[in-house]
Amino acid sequence: MKVALVQKKYYGNTKKTIKKTVKSIKKASIKGCQLVVLQELHQSEYFCQYEDTSLFKYANSWEKDVKFWSKVAKEYNIVLVTSLFEKRTEGLYHNTAVVFEKDGSIAGRYRKMHIPDDPGFYEKFYFTPGDLGFEPIETSIGKLGVLICWDQWYPEAARIMTLKGAELLIYPTAIGWFDEDSQEEKTRQLESWITIQRSHAIANGVPLLSCNRVGFEKDNSGAIDGIHFWGNSFVCDPQGSIIAQAGIRNEILYADIDMQRTKEVRDIWPFLRDRRVEAYGNLLKRYCD
Repeated sequence: MKVALVQKKYYGNTKKTIKKTVKSIKKASIKGCQLVVLQELHQSEYFCQYEDTSLFKYANSWEKDVKFWSKVAKEYNIVLVTSLFEKRTEGLYHNTAVVFEKDGSIAGRYRKMHIPDDPGFYEKFYFTPGDLGFEPIETSIGKLGVLICWDQWYPEAARIMTLKGAELLIYPTAIGWFDEDSQEEKTRQLESWITIQRSHAIANGVPLLSCNRVGFEKDNSGAIDGIHFWGNSFVCDPQGSIIAQAGIRNEILYADIDMQRTKEVRDIWPFLRDRRVEAYGNLLKRYCD
């Protein structure tokens, strides 16, 4: 199966950014991609760098956004993974991935479960934790285990998606460096980010796709300079081997995924078979003290 990850910078306004994204989707469709994955909150800047109630306005177009991307998926005959700002009601918002089928219908949704609250990433101010659980989304190309950004660091999320039948793990994300970090620290962060996700692919025996932002986005509050999103979107196979990896600039990352590899890998590495589920009760505790 041919897939595409659209790694892009923010172009200063939503209209231009969306136009550039659709152009990339068209290119991916022409190349025969069946699945296109977009990065986290791909319509706007990453607005969570600071807390500002006026920015809730981005969620006002939620219903229009869903209709728009539905038309895009149908026009280009692709399964499309989007990442949108969902307004559920006044004062209740989610960071939501909406997956569209090739005919434009909604295959399913996932509301981000793990919500960070760190300098430059004040997501708890904007997003209510998801309440749809870790449920794979059934599509014409297979069951997609869609998670979002901060979810990347939690093996429990990837495992539950797999146990429920996910055939691919997919992470739209927005992560980058701060200028005040040393080059050594930047390298450690990037390598950790790649390694933890490759480990999810290995532990669960499924391919994994991670689509990140690029470009510098200024923090208008002045608390920090801003974030240099590090890109490096990648696709790896069920053994964690990287099939394709992007750089730190705008890029459509293409990859061919062999969906039969999951069976081959799980036959020789039957991790799911050897789980001692009766001994894992402590995982339901915050900490074993």
